[in-house]
Amino acid sequence: MSGWGLNGPLLPPLHRESGDVSDGLPVMLTKENGMNANELRDKTPDQLREELVNLKKESFNLRFQQATGQLENTSGIRAARRNAAKVKTILNEKAAAAAKEA
Repeated sequence: MSGWGLNGPLLPPLHRESGDVSDGLPVMLTKENGMNANELRDKTPDQLREELVNLKKESFNLRFQQATGQLENTSGIRAARRNAAKVKTILNEKAAAAAKEA
């Protein structure tokens, strides 16, 4: 049986023949696109605010592309929103630590 599913292979033939299984994975599953919280904690609050502005711009651009029908990969919207939330969380942690020290 040559189809995929329960009795066939899990990946389409194109991915199996190329030998690169990572081509079949969605973008969200790769670690390169996500932000590491430890890397964010090493940044200064000014750097984090700048990063947040960039993420909000990216989110706006992705939503605009979706509204005009030009967006091919919708997972980018979710990733940008989650990354912005990570930056906000780290900023709040730093503000709480500064308030506790003072």
